[in-house]
Amino acid sequence: MSSLLDTLISLEQEAKTSIQKFTNEKELFAYKATLFGKNGGLTEILKGLKDASPEEKKEIGKKANTIRDTLTKAFEEKRESLKDAKIEEQIKKEWQDVTEPLQKKQGTLHPLTQSQKQIEEIFTRMGFSVYDSMEITSEYLNFDAVNIQKNHPARDMQDTFWLEGECNVLATQTSCMQNLILKHKEAPIRAIIPGRVFRNEDIDATHENTFYQIEGVVVDKHINIGNLKFTIETMLSEIFEKEVSIRMRPGYFPFVEPGVEIDFSCPFCVDTSSCKVCKGSGWIEFMGAGLMHPNVIREGGFDPEVYTGFAFGFGLNRLVMIQHGIPDMRYFMNPDIRFLQQF
Repeated sequence: MSSLLDTLISLEQEAKTSIQKFTNEKELFAYKATLFGKNGGLTEILKGLKDASPEEKKEIGKKANTIRDTLTKAFEEKRESLKDAKIEEQIKKEWQDVTEPLQKKQGTLHPLTQSQKQIEEIFTRMGFSVYDSMEITSEYLNFDAVNIQKNHPARDMQDTFWLEGECNVLATQTSCMQNLILKHKEAPIRAIIPGRVFRNEDIDATHENTFYQIEGVVVDKHINIGNLKFTIETMLSEIFEKEVSIRMRPGYFPFVEPGVEIDFSCPFCVDTSSCKVCKGSGWIEFMGAGLMHPNVIREGGFDPEVYTGFAFGFGLNRLVMIQHGIPDMRYFMNPDIRFLQQF
């Protein structure tokens, strides 16, 4: 049985050497099974004891148990070593100098600003110039120059914020820029005017006393309602990245004649009966527009017998609410990071 004892000793030495070579736990456990498993190397050697004498069984069995304990300890030590090495490697990967200043999280533009920039880019590609609107203007530019008469209800205190001095009105509409642009530019004129406007209104989910508008003005010879339709449909199709059509309903605005209310086809509808955006109608109310009133063209220094034009204006806040399904206009003025981080 000396050969059996020699085989055990040889197995122990070979196993100790092999254990140290492993670099991951999975392979280490697989090797352990080849030694201690049902058909493992140590198990197969011990099967040869069936023909040994009681004294030999006692001696070799004792040696086998010692080898099993030694190798089990070696396996455990190697497993711990591999685990420590893995943790050390992870620490090296995640290490950072705590004395360095932390990276500041990059913010994003406000959703209103994002949409305004998108619209400006669309109109710039169509040959329009962009002019920033005034926030404080005069009664003349805000009302008289755009054909809003002295007795018009928009001039009342309950609708307008009045100030003292020559510039005595907080702009109630971006139309206050029309006269300035017409007087300082030659035809053809293609302009959009984004800006903040102010209304003396109660604040609720769909109304604000401070909000954003975008005005559009085109003046040239032979401008007609078809040009207006094409312009608005092009803008909306670009914004929603799909073909959008519009419909026009008669409307009254002092600075255009004829005036129209413009609705656009719902870009979200799959089944109109279940659409929450258009409420099943297939159309979304959007803006006021029309061909520029001859009085406005004349006041801007152009002959209305020669030049015609169109104008439109819409609330940017409302458009962004439609785009993103925002239920309350007040969110735009509330610096809640949970809302702003979504854009």
